[in-house]
Amino acid sequence: MIIETLQHALMITGFVFVMMLIIEYVNVQTKGDWQNSLQKSRWSQYLLSAFLGATPGCLGAFTVVALYSHNVVKFGALVTVMIATSGDEAYVMLSMFPGKALLIFVILFVFGIVAGFVTDILFKPDSVLIAKLNRQLQFHDENECTCFPRHEIVSQLKNLTLQRGLLIIVLVLFITGLTFNRLGPTEWNWIKITLLIASLFALFIVSTVPEHFLEKHLWEHIVKVHIPRVFLWTFGALLVMHLLISYLELGSWIKANYLTVMLIACLIGLIPESGPHMIFVTLFAQGAIPFGILLASSVVQDGHGMLPLLAESKRSFVFVKIIKFAVGLLVGLVFYLAGIWR
Repeated sequence: MIIETLQHALMITGFVFVMMLIIEYVNVQTKGDWQNSLQKSRWSQYLLSAFLGATPGCLGAFTVVALYSHNVVKFGALVTVMIATSGDEAYVMLSMFPGKALLIFVILFVFGIVAGFVTDILFKPDSVLIAKLNRQLQFHDENECTCFPRHEIVSQLKNLTLQRGLLIIVLVLFITGLTFNRLGPTEWNWIKITLLIASLFALFIVSTVPEHFLEKHLWEHIVKVHIPRVFLWTFGALLVMHLLISYLELGSWIKANYLTVMLIACLIGLIPESGPHMIFVTLFAQGAIPFGILLASSVVQDGHGMLPLLAESKRSFVFVKIIKFAVGLLVGLVFYLAGIWR
C-alpha cells in the first residue's frame, strides 16, 4: 500500500511540477501577455477550466490548480474545474453507461461555469484566497532573460550546475517511470501520451534555459517553494485515505439506509481520492440508485484533483469543498425529488 501510494504521489507531484515549469517558461517567453489576457477575461477562465475539468482524469484539474496557485485564474475558475471534473471515474462511467456518462459530463460542464460565475460574485477576491500569498508569475526584460540561448546550450550542458543536473535526472527518471509503467496509467492512452509529451518538453526546457531562468524561476520558485509541499501533502492524504477505505466497509454502510444515500454520497465526495465515488457508479449501473444521487456525487467528488491545492492553500481547499458540497446536495435533491432519470 505504501509503495502504491508513493507511486501515485510521485505521479501527481511530477505532473504538477511539469505543468508549473511549462507555465513559467511560456510566461517568461511571452512576457506575461497570455497571463494578462486570461486574467482580463473571466469567461475565458470559466470556459477553459470547464473544458479541462470535463476531460477524463485529473490532469485538467492539476493544470488549473497550477494556474490558480500563480494567480493567473480566479477562485471561480477553480470552483468551475473542480465541479466539472469526474476524475478517473470518468473512464469507468464511459465504459459502463456511455450515454448517461456523456450527459453527466455536459451537465457538470454547465454547472461548473454557473457555479464559478456565482462564486466570483459572492466572494471578494481577497477574502479566501491565494492572492494573499502573493505568488504572481514572474517575468523580466528580454535582455535579462533569454530562454533559449542557442550559442550557450552546449556549454551549459558540458558545465552542469548542481541544480540543472538534479532537475535533468529527476525528469529522466520520471519519463522512464512513465515509459516502463512504473508511474501513471499502465496503458498508452491519451493521458499517458500527454504526460510523456509534457515531460519531454519540460526536459527540453531544463536542458536549454540559461542559468538565470533555471535558478530564479525553476529552482528558487518552483522546486524549493511548491514541490516539497505538494509531494508531502499528496502522499499524506493518499495514505490516510487508503487506510480509511481499507478499514471502513463503506459499501455496506451506504446500502444500509437508502434514505440517507444522498447525504452520504455528498459526504463521501468530499474525500480527495479516486475510488469511493466508484461505489455510486456501480450502484447506478445496477439500477440501485437514481440519476440524481450519482450526479450529486459527481459534483462533489474530484478524484485527486484537489490534492495539490491542499498543499498550496488549505483555506481555498476548504472553501471549494464547501461550495461543491452545497451545489452537489442541491442539484441531487432537485433531480431526485423531480424523479428525473430514475
